[in-house]
Amino acid sequence: MNNTSNKYSPEVRERAVRMVLDNQGQHDSRWSAILSISAKIGCAPQTLNEWVKKGEVDTGQRGGITIQMAEKMKALERENRELKQANEILRKASAYFAQAELDRPFKK
Repeated sequence: MNNTSNKYSPEVRERAVRMVLDNQGQHDSRWSAILSISAKIGCAPQTLNEWVKKGEVDTGQRGGITIQMAEKMKALERENRELKQANEILRKASAYFAQAELDRPFKK
């Protein structure tokens, strides 16, 4: 987990993105709209630009992996890692008990 704090709620992020997309026609460029709106909400322009890009990916306006898909991939990778660890423990335990069985004296 990262140590960055989420200073802005998802609602604020969504509203800021919507403001950029709705008001970019009133500005010379998207970047000037981002500069204007980021100053109003008190975030860095680069941060707002990233939010806009992610919003476009999520709505299908831009190529990339959606937030939902990224979260699902992260969960699957975590599950895969846990299963590999459990499998390694079981493999070692199996080898240990197999060796113990071979070392046991044979009964007649």
